Amino acid sequence: MTKDFKLTGWHVLAIFVGAFGVIIAVNLALAFNAVNTFPGLQVKNSYVASQTFDDRRAAQEALGWTVETSHEDGLLALAITDEKGYPVRPAGFSAKIGRTTTVRDDREPAFRFDGRAYVAEDALAPGYWNIWLSAEAHDGTLFEQRLELYVKE
Repeated sequence: MTKDFKLTGWHVLAIFVGAFGVIIAVNLALAFNAVNTFPGLQVKNSYVASQTFDDRRAAQEALGWTVETSHEDGLLALAITDEKGYPVRPAGFSAKIGRTTTVRDDREPAFRFDGRAYVAEDALAPGYWNIWLSAEAHDGTLFEQRLELYVKE
């Protein structure tokens, strides 16, 4: 018992709506997951932060500090030096480490100053890492930098 199938306008409409419905559902699911896994927020109000940016940058540059990062044998080091290359031990220090695309690996290692650099035991997995450093000079000037670190296998 065979019946001849006739493609009608309603069939074409159902195929069209079904195909685009799947595409839209997948796009919405991907967009929802992207927003929920990476907030992308650096500051609460970028306009307010921009009002003092130039002054804060000038004060930070006037310190003359440079920071070098390294990771060897499970030891993470952040060396802050002044214009003459001498080690700097700021009045306040904090650092957070994490990946660029997710907050899952974000953490604050327990850094200690060894006389030359701030060091922490942290067996970082291979790949790219970001370090968000915040240090306060003895005169109250805030020094903030985002540093990139590549850990080899």
